[in-house]
Amino acid sequence: MSDLTTLLEVGGPLAALGGGAAYTRAKHPALYWSTVGLPISTARLLGSYGSVMEACGLTVAPSRLRVLAVKATTNREVRPVPPRRGLLRPTSTGLRIRLRLAPGQEPADVAASAERLRHAWGVHAVYVTTVKPGVVELRLVGYDVLRKVRMPRKAAGGFLKVPVALREDAMPFVRDYRTIPHQLTLGATLSGKSMYLRHLITGLATQPVALVGIDCKRGVELAPFTARLSALATDPEQAAELLPVLVKEMEDRYDLIKARQGIAPDTPDEEITSDIWGLPEHQQPTPIVLFVDEVAELFLVATRKDEERRDEMVTQLIRLAQLGRAAGIYLEVCGQRFGAELGKGATMLRAQLTGRVCHRVNDEASAKMALGDIAPEAVMAACAIAPERPGLAVAGDTSGGWSRIRTPYLSLGDAAETCRDAAHLVPELPALKPFRPDVPLRPVEIPAPVVKPRPVTD
Repeated sequence: MSDLTTLLEVGGPLAALGGGAAYTRAKHPALYWSTVGLPISTARLLGSYGSVMEACGLTVAPSRLRVLAVKATTNREVRPVPPRRGLLRPTSTGLRIRLRLAPGQEPADVAASAERLRHAWGVHAVYVTTVKPGVVELRLVGYDVLRKVRMPRKAAGGFLKVPVALREDAMPFVRDYRTIPHQLTLGATLSGKSMYLRHLITGLATQPVALVGIDCKRGVELAPFTARLSALATDPEQAAELLPVLVKEMEDRYDLIKARQGIAPDTPDEEITSDIWGLPEHQQPTPIVLFVDEVAELFLVATRKDEERRDEMVTQLIRLAQLGRAAGIYLEVCGQRFGAELGKGATMLRAQLTGRVCHRVNDEASAKMALGDIAPEAVMAACAIAPERPGLAVAGDTSGGWSRIRTPYLSLGDAAETCRDAAHLVPELPALKPFRPDVPLRPVEIPAPVVKPRPVTD
């Protein structure tokens, strides 16, 4: 009996502790990492750093001075030297550590061993970034941050910068229109493409920016945000009227820039500009972001008259993509599929879209359309996205870099409410006024009377 009592006294708490840890790891990975995973991984890293680096081939022969010093002071064997390690910096999602590379090493050597380091230190993933020549940073991620997305509190936003998703290395994915002016976003039905667009619109709604929409699905995607839109076209006919107005606005802005460049002999060099951001602040036009949802609808034709209209719209979109950046006009093109089979001008337009985001697609060809020309190795990553993870995508750009991202959930009601609250920020652009959508009035709730009326009795 005493043995059973001892077993219950000792084993009961241990079983409860183990079960609680397993539950926390499955349901609350961030809490598990902070309480259990972080101390264990830190101990592993500190205790095995030298041996792990040697096993990964990241050590070099010691200098002659070091060899002489070791032999003169101790009888220890002179071992290869690993990269010099900096201080450990714990975060809510992992660890960060900086390494000073030994002579003859390069960041690619450390990046090639990232998978070995992950297993050796018991973390979810290891990412390597270059800080400066000779110094790299290891970013250890303790758990799958894309399973349940929680955006960092201090995401680097700003003017024309929207933290729209979370990357797999636990860093925010920021859509920066000044750096990447135009972007193509592809995704099948229920892949999370609309959620990505929703975050972009709500992020820009609170900024002094004009938002213009072309939604040929009769406006079902962009209609909830009409309170913040400066213009909205809900079919190809309206789009054919709106696009020439945007091109004319772009040409007027170029005339403004050239007028500023009507250079007098005494004009300082710093006042000569080639885009609107070099103009004096009081002369800078309002930036315009054009959202095109289901771009394939602009390419589909049924008659010869529709074909002529299609060619005109595609030409105008290409002009906006080629010349719009300097005029402060940016494109966000979305669709399920986008390739040469859409018709003349499709490939040329896609070539002007620097940023690429590919959600789950229905076939490999669609992933190649989005990523094949900029990051071929990212195509298979896009094809491996499971339907059970809506919002997961692969983001790349023309520099060849890419990463997995996932957009957090944002309800349509909350997004629409944000746009209604920011309705006063809609800029005055006379050219777009005829295309301003009708804003539905917000329902007024009549409060209940404080004192209930009583019937008059005799």
